[in-house]
Amino acid sequence: MTLPTHSLHRALPRLLAATALLSTCSALAQQADVKKDEQATPVNLNEIIISAPKLSDKTLLELPISASVTTRKTLQDAGMYTVKDAAMYAPNTTFTEFSARAISTPRMRGIGGSPTNPGVTTYMDGVPQTNGNSSSIMLLDVEQIDFVRGPIGALFGRNTAGGLVNITSRRPTMKGWEGEAQTMIGNYNLQDYRARVSGALIEDVLGFSFMGGYNQRDGYTKNTVNGQPIDNRGSWFGKTQFLWTPDKQLEVRLIIAGESARDGDYALNDVGQLRANPRRSARDFAGFTKRDVLMPTLQVTWHGDSFDFTSTTGLVWWKTQDTTDLDYSTFNFVPGGTFLLRNNRQQQTTWSQEFRFSNPKGVPVTISDSAFLTWQAGTFFFDQTFQQTTFQNQDNVFFPVFIPANTTNTAAHLHDQGIGTYAQATLTAWKKLDVTAGLRWDLEHKQADLSASRGPVAPPFLPSLDASSRTSRSFSQVTPQTSVAYRFTPGLMGYFGFAGGYKAGGFNTASVTGRTNYDQERTWNYEVGLKGRALQDKLGFQLALFYTDWRNLQLNTPNGASLATYDIVNAGNAASKGIELSLNYQATSSWTLFGSAGLQTARFLSGSMDNGANIGGNKVPYTPNYTAAVGTQYNWELTHGWTLYARADVQFLGGFVYDSTNQAGQNAYTLANFRLGVRRATWYSEFFVNNAFNTRYIPTAIPFPGLAASGYVGESGAPLTCGVRAGIKF
Repeated sequence: MTLPTHSLHRALPRLLAATALLSTCSALAQQADVKKDEQATPVNLNEIIISAPKLSDKTLLELPISASVTTRKTLQDAGMYTVKDAAMYAPNTTFTEFSARAISTPRMRGIGGSPTNPGVTTYMDGVPQTNGNSSSIMLLDVEQIDFVRGPIGALFGRNTAGGLVNITSRRPTMKGWEGEAQTMIGNYNLQDYRARVSGALIEDVLGFSFMGGYNQRDGYTKNTVNGQPIDNRGSWFGKTQFLWTPDKQLEVRLIIAGESARDGDYALNDVGQLRANPRRSARDFAGFTKRDVLMPTLQVTWHGDSFDFTSTTGLVWWKTQDTTDLDYSTFNFVPGGTFLLRNNRQQQTTWSQEFRFSNPKGVPVTISDSAFLTWQAGTFFFDQTFQQTTFQNQDNVFFPVFIPANTTNTAAHLHDQGIGTYAQATLTAWKKLDVTAGLRWDLEHKQADLSASRGPVAPPFLPSLDASSRTSRSFSQVTPQTSVAYRFTPGLMGYFGFAGGYKAGGFNTASVTGRTNYDQERTWNYEVGLKGRALQDKLGFQLALFYTDWRNLQLNTPNGASLATYDIVNAGNAASKGIELSLNYQATSSWTLFGSAGLQTARFLSGSMDNGANIGGNKVPYTPNYTAAVGTQYNWELTHGWTLYARADVQFLGGFVYDSTNQAGQNAYTLANFRLGVRRATWYSEFFVNNAFNTRYIPTAIPFPGLAASGYVGESGAPLTCGVRAGIKF
């Protein structure tokens, strides 16, 4: 095992300086009157409340759903900076990501999608991220993240066929002022600097917070042509908030978040070559990826005597550009030649507005002495524009009679508008029985202006192309959800649930085959679960068994008329079934153990087709046979306010396949992360190592017929990384 150390040598002086600075600041800060960090006390699973308002104000162990919550404390303790990291303890939940951070696809119980049409939608402070390009930004000033598994279309509508990721920001303080700063330095020239300040501009009336930072690292994959790393990363990010509470009834909150990333190229190479020689690729062209994201959100909440009202207004704007040597070192006939070169530009603006009414918080409608009703209803609007242009150049590497030089250009302009209305109510009887029923109706209209051309002369094996079209489609959907829950004792509840979800149909923006349209996808989920507390409330547990009927599945498949491009098609039907278990045990005030496990099987049903091939009985891509994670954290209270702490997180992922043909995949693998640190009331310093045993694996690969020797190109997983992190609070 070889551990890169060049970046540690360069980072050591900065690390020593940062440590000295933090120590000095800590000594000064301890002289001030500061509040003890509320996160020093472990959080029991049975105390956690789902942060998504539409999922009610009940605790995680009282809701009839299968969900996992990653709190701010866990994000800090485990050093989690991305949504993928935070999902470690969510069973049957995976993220398909490339080294270029713009492409991130969450999957729950085997159900996923493409970045442009996800099957699991990420909500940030109540605003849906309808494209993966805006859902994978750096976690910053986050209070908690909910991972809700199973379709919840009755409340959230489109693109929740597999589940929901809900991210909630930390609230500004309304009294006094506080701040914190953190730095992290490690191998591969890792550098991360971030700081936060929050305070009351008008005490108890107007609060403010700002958190921002910078992150960079060298690439993990080496370009064997010039010896330089391929997949560098670097980004600036920030979040500003204002919280206005003029009285007990009204609350207005403005959140503005943004990120600017300037990354290297995709770290792709032939899968066979990566198995033999990980994290290597030959590039004769230095590609790059860029992404800019801006997300202002306005939340207005009014608490009345008869009902509560919430308005959430969101604007999501992002722009990306990637230029890449598209053959990814798999097809270079002429030394120094670039066979395929692609430039891809995308931009999207989404405006959304939701109005929600509900019974007053904590005040249900009284039906009788033993029966109570909680309710909510709302409406949702959105307007979205998406633009994409691609330029793909194929060089002349043989005589022109065989493969003439040519370019393929596509352009797309999409305009989507939609409306949805929903209502849900829960009847509680005898403080033991909960019966919930909900229904949602959605209507969506999509319009597309598409064009594609190829020239000057098409190669013999590719058709001529010069086409443009304007087309539109409308989709409507009614989505139900119901559940029955029964509390056998105050610490034990069982439930049964039935829920529907769907993904809207749409258009392939870069298609050159005429496969312009694809239809919407539906899921029906049946679930039975048991959850509660045991061992004097020290143990919280969740157990769920599920079966999902998956109709008209949308599948990414290679486009045979254009090298290295893909279309979404409706492949047929599939079924997913499995079991999920989550545990959290507070052994002592100093020792916590936690874990999760999921078993799942997701397969295409008979009659399913991909590019004319029968895939009935095959596994659904990127669905591990199992997922599991175990972890522990222990705090040793020393003298004079010092605490020594240690943490371990180990993740197990079962084998999975890369595409519907099941011809290639990744075997089971294990990742282990460890942390050891010391802290006092106002500061901490720790050493960390991720992928401690330098496991070699290829988590992401795509079919690459005709170019890659193995038929696939993929990216190696992150290697062993280590470093030091330190922070201060004042």
